[in-house]
Amino acid sequence: MAGRAATKVLSGARVVLPTGTVENGRVIVDGGRIAGAAPADAPALDLSGHWIVPGFVDMHVHGGGGASFTSGTAEDVLTGVRTHREHGTTTITGSLVTGEMDVLARQAALLSELVEQGDLAGIHFEGPFISPCRKGAHSEDLLRDPDPAEVRKLIDAAHGTAKMVTLATELPGGIESVRLLAEHGVVAAIGHTDATYEQTVEAIEAGATVATHLYNAMPALGHRTPGPIAALLEDERVTVELINDGTHLHPAALELAYHRAGAARVAFITDAMDAAGFGDGTYLLGPLEVEVKDGVARLAEGGSIAGSTLTLDTAFKRAVTIDRLPVEDVVRSISANPARLLGVDDRVGSLEPGKDADLVVLDAEFTLKGVMRKGEWVIEPQGA
Repeated sequence: MAGRAATKVLSGARVVLPTGTVENGRVIVDGGRIAGAAPADAPALDLSGHWIVPGFVDMHVHGGGGASFTSGTAEDVLTGVRTHREHGTTTITGSLVTGEMDVLARQAALLSELVEQGDLAGIHFEGPFISPCRKGAHSEDLLRDPDPAEVRKLIDAAHGTAKMVTLATELPGGIESVRLLAEHGVVAAIGHTDATYEQTVEAIEAGATVATHLYNAMPALGHRTPGPIAALLEDERVTVELINDGTHLHPAALELAYHRAGAARVAFITDAMDAAGFGDGTYLLGPLEVEVKDGVARLAEGGSIAGSTLTLDTAFKRAVTIDRLPVEDVVRSISANPARLLGVDDRVGSLEPGKDADLVVLDAEFTLKGVMRKGEWVIEPQGA
């Protein structure tokens, strides 16, 4: 890994800024931050023919590199973090899955230490407060209603690092729990839900602001019973997560969601489990066995999709080359929007002076060629 110079200039690339793309632009890195100017003798790296975009921000991910965030060891969590960094994700949350309350509390305490160290941006609890009708790859025996007192126990166990809790808000205690989370500055996300349209509207009014992996683990959109999907797409206060791996969503469904919500209300996520960046095989997601074949993760028993093996560089390339979305819109959805939802957009999510020097270098075909985090190359572009 290359060291960090006091000031360096990345020049010649197409640079995606909040105001648009700058042709033949440059990014100045001073220490670990982006600067507005550079000394005349600052070393320069010519990145002509490339793109420079902000580092990716993943607000929903369970592991990678053969390691899980639920394993109980810091080493495993850091393995997953490093794997995703090598694929451009410079800011990452630790997502937990349904488990016993005391186990989740211990896992949250461990992850909170890694948040304090700067390795994670926060904690996301996906379960146990979800619907048994839409449990997906969660253990039904461990599910429970979202009692506000128990929700409070989990966010307390995170020692101020809880960023998001996914709830089936139609369950007893769901609306009260949404209000509790909003009061504590934690995102209430609607997901793994069997809610009606009307129940979803009620939850949004109570303060829910995110749709956990829209379409997946919720009733389908119907013309007489529109269900949660319509309510989540139509409300300007809601950001919808999308897993753009070609397995979780048909391209037409992604296009419908993207163009209904708009670039400002989409967050691309991975929902990745251990196999991301690692390969096929047999894994555990919480207490459940998962088989990964041809890059698709499914429960060994029942065959439900069990997270993904996606990395955000693949999601980015697919969004631009297959879904034909504008690069600037994809950058909003993969960096700026999740940074805002996690409350870290003062530091990351866009290329602006004063922010962390977190960036990704892509070639003309949108293949990842370089990753920088806090001014240090995780992957240094070769032959640029």
